[in-house]
Amino acid sequence: MKKLLLALTGILVAVTAFAASFPDISRADLKKAIAAKDVVLIDVNGTDSYKSGHIPGAIDFVALKDNLASKLPADKSALVVAYCGSPACGAYAKAAEAAKELGYTNVKHFADGISGWKAAGEPTEKAE
Repeated sequence: MKKLLLALTGILVAVTAFAASFPDISRADLKKAIAAKDVVLIDVNGTDSYKSGHIPGAIDFVALKDNLASKLPADKSALVVAYCGSPACGAYAKAAEAAKELGYTNVKHFADGISGWKAAGEPTEKAE
């Protein structure tokens, strides 16, 4: 049991260190960017979750990850924000890293995730 806990702690530290390379964006700043149409949002929660409700304008990373480059703007300095389910989730880092590997330099993380967005009473979109 101790070995398992140590291994899990090591994984958590590694994920946290990896995730820390992308700065967070506040809900207020994200809302401003959405209103100004100055952001590409990437939802990493999976297609079923995406269909049931995502932040307006977000793209479904799971469905589009192999074709992500075609969904991102030509301007590599454009704001790209990845999010997942909640502050405890680190899955967003896959999408953030994918954008970074494509050359995007302004990649951020919305730490509240879809659960925080909904809890704040913000609107969501549903997909078919």
